[in-house]
Amino acid sequence: MKRTLRTAIASACIALTAGIAHAAETEWPSRTVQVIVPAGAGGDTDFNARTMAKYFSDITGENMVITNMNGGGGTVALAQVKNAEPDGTTILFGHTGHLLVNEVSGLIDYSYDALDICCIAAVDKGAVFVTSKASGIETLDELIKKAKESPDEVIYGTELGGFSHLQGLIFEDMADVDLKIVDAGSAAEKITALLGGRIDVAAITYGAVQDYVETGDMHILAQPNEERNPLLGDIKTFKEQGLDFVMDKPYIIAFPKGTDPAIVQKMSDIMKQITETPAYAKELEKGFKQPVTFYGHDVAPGLLKETRTDYMQYRDLLRQQ
Repeated sequence: MKRTLRTAIASACIALTAGIAHAAETEWPSRTVQVIVPAGAGGDTDFNARTMAKYFSDITGENMVITNMNGGGGTVALAQVKNAEPDGTTILFGHTGHLLVNEVSGLIDYSYDALDICCIAAVDKGAVFVTSKASGIETLDELIKKAKESPDEVIYGTELGGFSHLQGLIFEDMADVDLKIVDAGSAAEKITALLGGRIDVAAITYGAVQDYVETGDMHILAQPNEERNPLLGDIKTFKEQGLDFVMDKPYIIAFPKGTDPAIVQKMSDIMKQITETPAYAKELEKGFKQPVTFYGHDVAPGLLKETRTDYMQYRDLLRQQ
């Protein structure tokens, strides 16, 4: 990989420290806001959206209604928001898998800038690479060694064309190995496949596999964060183990194109206020071992642009499988 994904994060941090925009002058919100979530209920994206909605209502006095649309890998939800009236009553709450990976994989023929990007409300830093007991792989070094000795034999379970698929491709590139990448379905299905020994390794949220790690049925290899997420305990990053692999999953708030910029800015300001609420931080920690992270309206589009450039290097590989 020619450029590390954390380059965009570093650039965003510099821009963020330059100053946060003042609250926009607008009467919005004056009625219920519908939040379209390109995922089913109960997962990490849905959790983040619903947690945001609760505090949004506390701050503004207006309701947010969550609508889950997980069809077509998120493309149905994207189309719903893209085609909605730009009046501030409909927003998207998704992640880079929906807005960027779907474009890279060819599921959509437009990019993130077909919407008005508001902010990055949060960042998932709870993902880990985990192996099954049956694989016999207990460390990152063992995974790389086995994959080099037996190319295309170590089985990496993913959802083909999705975010974790791209994670696998980038890992292959950076570790200079060849994995056997197979479609193992959702996170719950990947866990079942790991327990059954049908796949060897997968990228999954730590909270979903923690119990199996404690029983010895799975082994955590590393977390793909720039620095350790302390909420995950004593889990080393890939970087600490000599592999410069960093891949965060930001959660993005976006409006239909043409929405009043004052509304977009105000939503960003409200989200920043939410992230400064201690109770919100506690909910993220309890729910998905997720620390509070926020990038405002002045930073988020540039961050997505740089991340898109990084992801596009893998377009042909992602579309081949």
